[in-house]
Formats: sequence, C-alpha cells, structure tokens
Amino acid sequence: MTNREEAEIQISELDLLSSMFPYEEEFIVTDQLAVAELKHFIENESAEMPSSKIQFILNIKLEVSNASMVEFSMACALPFKYPTVLPEITVRSSLLSRSQQIHLNSDLKTYLTQNCSGEPCMLSAREWVKDHASAYIDKELSSFSVPTSNAIQPEVITFTRLWIYSHHIYNKQKRKNIIDWAKELSLSGFCMPGKPGVVCVEGLQSNCEEFWSRVRRLTWKRILIRHREDVSLEGGGHAEIQKQRKFSTLEEKCFDAHGARGNHMDLGQLYHFLEEKGCADIFEMYFGVEGH
Repeated sequence: MTNREEAEIQISELDLLSSMFPYEEEFIVTDQLAVAELKHFIENESAEMPSSKIQFILNIKLEVSNASMVEFSMACALPFKYPTVLPEITVRSSLLSRSQQIHLNSDLKTYLTQNCSGEPCMLSAREWVKDHASAYIDKELSSFSVPTSNAIQPEVITFTRLWIYSHHIYNKQKRKNIIDWAKELSLSGFCMPGKPGVVCVEGLQSNCEEFWSRVRRLTWKRILIRHREDVSLEGGGHAEIQKQRKFSTLEEKCFDAHGARGNHMDLGQLYHFLEEKGCADIFEMYFGVEGH
C-alpha cells in the first residue's frame, strides 16, 4: 500500500467518524493542521509527507455496576503508515487506577493486533472499548460500590493549554469576545491580534474546550489549534491548577505593530515574551523557524 493510499484511508475514516459522531462531546479532532497537511499531501504529487500525525479523541459514556455513568476517553493518533500499522490509542477514565488503565490498554492492543492489522480499525476499537471497558471499572468499584461516608472517590482533573493560530485577528468584537470569554471561564494566557493572530488559553480542560467551541464558531478565514498540552492532576485543586499556569491573566499583547495597516507584530518581541514565560519552543511550532 502506498503512502497516498494510506493517507486517503485515514481521511476517509475521519470523515466516517465525523458523520457517525457529529457532536464534539463524542468526537473531536485536536489538530486540524495535521488534517489539512494530509489532504494537501493527497492532492499534490510533489508534496512531502506531513510533519504531524492525525490526532483525535473519541469519548464513550458507559453505565457501570453501581448504575452511574462513567466517561471513557480514547486519545487516538494515526501513524503515517496507518492502517498498515496499528493506531496509537490510550483509553482513560477518572475511575481507572494506573494498573487497570495499563491492563485495559494492553488488552485493547492485543485485540487489535489479532483482529485488525492492516485494516481501518477505529470503529472496531471503539466497539471493543464500549463492550469491555466497564468490566475494568467494575473491578475498581468493588470496594466502594455501596456509597458510605468514608468512600471518597479520588478526583482527577486535567489542566489544558491550547495554542491557537488564526490567519488574522482584526475585528474588535472578536478581540473583546476572546478576553471576555477567557475571563468568564477562568482562563489565563494572551491574545496577539494582527496577521497572523495568536491566542493561548490555559485552565481546566472543560473550560478550554468550551472556549475553543465558542471561538471556532465565529467567522474566520482560517483558525486551528496549533498545539495542545494536557496535564492530569490527581486530587488536583485550585493550588495545583495555579502551579501549572504560565500566565496570570488573559490579556491582549501587541508587539510594535507595523506594516501598511499596522497589523504586523514584531515576532522577535513575541519570541522574547514566550521565552520569558518558558514557552520558547512554541515559536517554531507556529512559524516553522527557531526564534531569536
């Protein structure tokens, strides 16, 4: 199977998943740039292999033994040679211990190796998780299936940082929305208007995803998540979240605007700003060159 044939299969499978699971709480592609690169590779014979893997999340809600609903998250990445090689899938749930998560993911990989090698298998993987994952939760719940005052479920929260790229950010109302929504959702970060536009938000995963859901609905020439960072905080509270933040609030940052319309920022100053915040490596992800 050629590289382009494999790429075409990946895009077809993404389209199928999008049609079957149209809501973001079920299925979300976390790197739209990788999808665009793969489509460009398919459509242009002279194009080089994409630099990023296709990555997405499938969420499944299942009923466990105590009749409560538990969400399983399948974080998926498609290697460039998929489906010739197996996908990279990590299944997580807030009620899975580390050992049970390892066990579940190992069993899933064994199933895929024995049944799906060389064929598109994301739906098969999802069905396997849907049919089997609750058994792993049941084992974890056996010691506290009957609620008592002492049965405290450990809380696992996820801290997320989204690096968003836009072709441009000029509109004053959009800029106001970005600031207001971040404040409403307790997110910190910054927004650099102009061409290109850069937005970083950080905070609780659910709040970051709500922010992205609102922003992407606005009218844009082009907007995408360039990079995403997720950190699991077991038993995490406000103090742990604050430790993860690189920015204290969300504010608009302008760096010596220039150009005919005053819409181009000094990217050297942007790089130094990112360097001060411990995020210098992001510059190359945005612009394809090392900062200086």
